[in-house]
Amino acid sequence: MGKKVVSFLVSGKGLIFSAVAKGIMSGHINAKPGVVITDVGTAPVLKRAKEFRYRSFHVEPRECASNDEYDKRLISILDKYNTDLVVTAGYLRLLSPFFVNKYRNRIINIHPSLLPSFPGIHSQQKALDYGVKITGCTAHFIDEGIDTGPIIMQAPVPIFESDTVHSLSARILKEEFFVLSESVKYFCEGKLDLVSRRVVIKK
Repeated sequence: MGKKVVSFLVSGKGLIFSAVAKGIMSGHINAKPGVVITDVGTAPVLKRAKEFRYRSFHVEPRECASNDEYDKRLISILDKYNTDLVVTAGYLRLLSPFFVNKYRNRIINIHPSLLPSFPGIHSQQKALDYGVKITGCTAHFIDEGIDTGPIIMQAPVPIFESDTVHSLSARILKEEFFVLSESVKYFCEGKLDLVSRRVVIKK
């Protein structure tokens, strides 16, 4: 079995992309680099993609009449480069059902909370506002809902009385690097089994 091709959808800095790309470059993740696609023409991830020698593309949403049309343009690029796994790392657009169906159980997202708590945006602020003592991050397969797909891995992060959104987000981010990288690694090694909606990691 050949190496899986891993591609990325990113809207911003690309810090989480960089963590996974380093794992692929070092051989820790047994995969081949695919492409990086962003919906933001000025996104810093475009520079980071060059540093890791990833092909990168900016697909402008305003040039498409609908989400389906936009996602079809993404798919044409991903398919051209034989993508096996799509990783959404700080990607701020909601994927269409058409896209999800195309890559069913082959799209992994990282989210900065212990799902199902605090889905959607501003999860760190929601955790602080709610007063929970522990939050964290979750890697999961994407389905048609908002952060509702089967959970692959999670990591807890304690909340301190002195925490701000910035300090909490920074600690969660370190765990996101690890959890997403390991989830991608397991996928590429064929170690993820989906039983109903439970993800079993094979040893």
